[in-house]
Amino acid sequence: MGMRIRKGDLVQVISGVGSGDKKQGVVLDVDLSKSRVRVQGVRLQKRHLKPGRRGARAGGIVEQEGFIDASNVMLVDPSDNQPSRFRTEERDGKRVRVFTRSGTLVPEPQA
Repeated sequence: MGMRIRKGDLVQVISGVGSGDKKQGVVLDVDLSKSRVRVQGVRLQKRHLKPGRRGARAGGIVEQEGFIDASNVMLVDPSDNQPSRFRTEERDGKRVRVFTRSGTLVPEPQA
């Protein structure tokens, strides 16, 4: 089964790291095999890089978001900025994601 949350979706952290302050952010990366997502501004990790490693020629301390479990995030309904469940429906021959509370379509993430 594929992942229901896609890169570019606006989500809110509902449990675990970052849930205390009800953090919302855009999904930066999705790991399908482990069903984990990387959310902008959530679970920041510091990496200490030597000079000349992985594009960072200068080296130093790089801050990067870590992965959190996909079950800990929920899509945000833009009509009221609240997290909402969603379902998949078939409309006009296409499978689309629809918010359960408002019945509106989930906005397609910008690539």
